[in-house]
Amino acid sequence: MNIKTIGHYINGQHEVGTSGRLSDVYNPATGEVQAKLSNASALETLAAITAAQAAFPDWSTTPALRRARIMFKFKALLDEHANDLAKAISLEHGKTISDARGEVTRGIEVVEFACGMPHLMKGDYNDQVGTGIDTYSMHQPLGVVAGITPFNFPIMVPLWMIPMALATGNTFVLKPSEKTPSASLMIADLLAEAGLPAGVFNIVNGDKEVVDVLLTDNRIQAISFVGSTPVAEYIYSTGTKNGKRVQALGGAKNHLVVMPDADLDQVADALIGAAYGSAGERCMAISVAVTVGCVADALIAKLSDKVRGITIDQGLNEKADMGPLVTPQHYAKVKEYVDLGVAEGAKLVIDGRNYQHIAHKKGFFLAPCLFDHVTKNMRIYKEEIFGPVLSVVRADTFEEALKLVNDHEFGNGVAIFTRDGEVAREFNSRVQAGMVGVNVAIPVPIAFHSFGGWKRSLFGDHHIYGMEGVRFYTRLKTTTSRWPTNNKSMGSEFVMPTMK
Repeated sequence: MNIKTIGHYINGQHEVGTSGRLSDVYNPATGEVQAKLSNASALETLAAITAAQAAFPDWSTTPALRRARIMFKFKALLDEHANDLAKAISLEHGKTISDARGEVTRGIEVVEFACGMPHLMKGDYNDQVGTGIDTYSMHQPLGVVAGITPFNFPIMVPLWMIPMALATGNTFVLKPSEKTPSASLMIADLLAEAGLPAGVFNIVNGDKEVVDVLLTDNRIQAISFVGSTPVAEYIYSTGTKNGKRVQALGGAKNHLVVMPDADLDQVADALIGAAYGSAGERCMAISVAVTVGCVADALIAKLSDKVRGITIDQGLNEKADMGPLVTPQHYAKVKEYVDLGVAEGAKLVIDGRNYQHIAHKKGFFLAPCLFDHVTKNMRIYKEEIFGPVLSVVRADTFEEALKLVNDHEFGNGVAIFTRDGEVAREFNSRVQAGMVGVNVAIPVPIAFHSFGGWKRSLFGDHHIYGMEGVRFYTRLKTTTSRWPTNNKSMGSEFVMPTMK
């Protein structure tokens, strides 16, 4: 079998990579290594930063309308190649092709939003704030910025960053996940086809060696990251210590609160998709269902029936509901959490540990697992598992359920299912999470709002994309101007200026 080597994209050119450090890229469904990834050296990373720095002066002074027109062309090319992108995602991540198409669509929505950047970057203007004095503000790009993105959304998450950064006039260096690198290189080709000048967008594939260069090189002005909380905290502390603007989105343990008046059929349907879609490898996956009152037994019965009906297969099967986990290492980690839950005393209602795909016996398939009687002191409740594992926690009252959510260290997303508007309003007002769903299990905001969590799910002051993205990738400049006439001296002023 001829295994290809995946390299980098620097200054408009695909580079094979010269470091000699290679890592495996798997086909999760078959368990086979389908490619080798060249992990960039520090020198290769520096070359990408240099290319981006050289491209910045011309790109930042390109009229915003012209930059937006490139985004329009880029959006059209993404639409045209959506199926190709989805297939690339599925082959390296393992998610179903339908789920991958959804990912591409949500990424394209951010490109659509960025096409309006000439309007979004408009500043404010006030004339005659003082006699003959005007004041106005403008948003200007930062310079070279970088993105570090996770394996689970190799198109969507980079597109949360790239169009916002480029349309605001910055140049970009992307470090995608080493587990799912190919889709990002397709983005590079489509940007070039859309007319993006060489050097404006660059990709360096690799590991911590690449990350540390991006975090410490003084030419990088800002870092955007999505991944686990320990890494997010490292990115934030190291980046800010080196004077960079940082938005670092971390882990999650998203709860769905089920009130006694909720429609349990709707709840069960919502939980099945939110917990087991993409094999649970989503930062917005629902991994905890909190049942209030006496609804737990009935909900468990409905969930059990639906879990057994999930179709598990390789991602390119259009009829598959769920595919494999991304790597053998991640498969082992998730399975160990299931083992731990049993040891901790939770009731394993549905055990997916012994599942084996009939045609792909070496694939990284773990069938859905469902726990009941999980308590707040168990590690399977406290820690992010990132796999097809749903835990049911029983609460007696609304207040107890709300306290469970608010006491958790993560505050990414949360949902409540109820028919009571007063309860929903109270929950929305008091819950400590960045994204809230009311009878919506996965409340990922649309592109013209912004995505981000609270507590240890986000490090930094900015959420991602939307107007938060405009603010993150620009800095505000305010000018106060006066044009004296007749060469008349205004006289020396020794006090704090005031407007008269």
